[in-house]
Amino acid sequence: MDLSMLKPIAVTRALASLVLVTITSTAFAAYDLNLPEPAAPLTRQMFDLHMLTTWIATIIMVVIIAIVGYAIIKFRKSKNYEADQNFHTSAFGTWSWILVPVIVLGIDLTIAGSAGDALKAVEDYSQKNDVTIKVIGSQWKWTYEYMDDGIKVVSNMLPEEKAGKHYLRAVDNPLVLPVNKRIRLLHTATDVNHAWWVPEIAYKKDAIPGYINETWTKIEKEGTYRGQCAELCGTGHAFMPIVVEAVSEEKYEAWKAKQKMALAQAQAEASSDKVWSKDELYSKGEKLYNTNCAACHQANGAGIPGVFPALAGSKIATGDKAGHIDIVLNGKAGTAMAAWGKQLNDLEIAAIITYERNAWGNNKNDTVQPADIKSARK
Repeated sequence: MDLSMLKPIAVTRALASLVLVTITSTAFAAYDLNLPEPAAPLTRQMFDLHMLTTWIATIIMVVIIAIVGYAIIKFRKSKNYEADQNFHTSAFGTWSWILVPVIVLGIDLTIAGSAGDALKAVEDYSQKNDVTIKVIGSQWKWTYEYMDDGIKVVSNMLPEEKAGKHYLRAVDNPLVLPVNKRIRLLHTATDVNHAWWVPEIAYKKDAIPGYINETWTKIEKEGTYRGQCAELCGTGHAFMPIVVEAVSEEKYEAWKAKQKMALAQAQAEASSDKVWSKDELYSKGEKLYNTNCAACHQANGAGIPGVFPALAGSKIATGDKAGHIDIVLNGKAGTAMAAWGKQLNDLEIAAIITYERNAWGNNKNDTVQPADIKSARK
């Protein structure tokens, strides 16, 4: 339709409706659709910067729409308005070339000041850290190493039947951190690029194989915070959630004590000369396999065709035990198969291999003992 055929009042109403819809759909949108409420000083700076730019952009948009709307109504062809050929020589036409750039520069400097403070804080590593965590991304799980306490936590996504409403956002082992402590995070990866990101408490940082990136945070509120891998890392990219449990210092110390006790018990079991039954090894192996191996080879042992080989019915899992032990201990060059010898103890590796040789119909009906792994290491 030719706009000149519309009555001025209709145009005014249309423009007013457009401005109202635009404002309510941006700056005044339901705040549950906004960025998550920050729970750390650094993320609060970033949130405030986001809101500042949103408000500035909204105001500019409203002003421009108002000017354009006024021009369309006031100077429309239906009123036989003749274009001013000497507008550039008027006072407004002359000074606008100066005022508009000055206003734009003022807006830029307003944003740049806040952005500069945030960037300085991001790169501020001068303060003493209370906790240091090494964050390791792998296809498709996260491993957290508490550098000062010798604790390691492997975090995998929970299946839908266990996760419930938090499916794709829930894990078996969350990262537990204390509140009101400066936490140093060291990021790396074992295979491809990943990116650890929990928007309420920490900014996005890439985890690159063979390289260490560093971030920091200081969580101010107890609670559960959820994030995800923010780098396209492969077919399982959507299945790498992050869950952080922020707790009081007392609860954090109690959690660490419990983890150290479990670690000491596991080390004692692994170093003992006990001969384990097939059922004991199978039970332990199933849990360890689902934690460390299922992301690639799948819980049913079917693997991912063309990416990760199946273990169900495979020559490795149904063949010679020595070959099976060797590939789990030392990995396989040129593939994504990692060497688990430095990551798991003798009992854990023995249990996983026993499980793989007797699960999914492989039914080898044999066992691998910790002593076999100890001998293979030598």
